[in-house]
Amino acid sequence: MDAILDVQNLTKHYKDFTLDHVSFSIPQGTIMGLIGENGAGKSTTINAIFDLIHKDEGIVTFWGQELSSSKQLKEDIGVVFDGINFYETLTPVKVGKIAGAAYQQWDRQLFQDYLRRFRLPLDKEIKSLSKGMKMKLCIAVALSHKPKLLIMDEATSGLDPVMRDDILDVFLDFVQDENHSILMSSHITTDLEKIADFITFIHQGKVLFCKTKDELRYKYGIIHCGTAMFDQIDKDDILAFRKDDYQWNILVSDKDSARRKYKNAVVDSASIDDILLLYVKGEQGK
Repeated sequence: MDAILDVQNLTKHYKDFTLDHVSFSIPQGTIMGLIGENGAGKSTTINAIFDLIHKDEGIVTFWGQELSSSKQLKEDIGVVFDGINFYETLTPVKVGKIAGAAYQQWDRQLFQDYLRRFRLPLDKEIKSLSKGMKMKLCIAVALSHKPKLLIMDEATSGLDPVMRDDILDVFLDFVQDENHSILMSSHITTDLEKIADFITFIHQGKVLFCKTKDELRYKYGIIHCGTAMFDQIDKDDILAFRKDDYQWNILVSDKDSARRKYKNAVVDSASIDDILLLYVKGEQGK
C-alpha cells in the first residue's frame, strides 16, 4: 500500500527533551493510533509534521511531497488539535462562512449535515459551548473541506462515551474510501482498540514500536508469576516487566508460545493500555 504520510528520522532538540529520530508511515485507507504517556512527544511530533515548530532533522512527506510544495496539500489535510482554533465570539454558522472562504473544497451542505448530526447549536457563541461541543465543531470543520488525510491530537478527549462512539463511527466511515487515512494521537486507548489498524508507541521521545493493532491485541501477553518463576523466564522473551505487591508482570510478544514454554505460569492477553503501562511504569527487557 502506498504511504499517504511518511515520517522519517524526525528530530527536535529542546533543553530538557529530545524527539529522537521518529519514523513511521501511514498507508492509504488506514488509521494510525499514536500513543504514549504525557510528555512522550506525541504533540511535538504532530507540530513538527506541520512545520509549526522547526525540526532539527528529518523529512515529512504527504503523498511524496513536502507540505510547503503545494497549496492543494493543505486542502487535502484536515487537522483537529486539542483546543479550539476559532475566536470565541464566533458562532458555528459564522465559522462555516469563514471556512467556506478559506477552502476551495468546502462543502457547505456537508458542514450543515455534521452540525445536525453532532447536535451543535447554529447561533450560539463558541465561548458558551462545552469542551465536547467545541471539539465536535472542530471535527465538523476538518471533515467538511473533504480532506484525504485527517490528523488529530486528542480530538476525542472532551467527549462523553456515547458521543465518542458516534465520532469513531464517523472516522471509520471516512476511511472506507481507501484513499483516506487518519493519524490519531490519543490517550484513550480503548478508542484506538476499536478503530486503529496500526499503533505507533512513542516513549521519552523515541518510537518503541510501530505494529498492527491485531498483533498487539491477539499475540502480546502478560505472564503473571512469583519470584521463583520470574528467575526462570528466558530474558530474551521479556519485553518489559514490573513487580507489584504479590507478583511479577512480564510483557511478552507471543502469549501462545509463553503458555507452552511456561506451563506453571498464568499468561493473560494484553490490552493496549496494559502494554503502555508496562513499558512506561516497568523496566524494559534486554
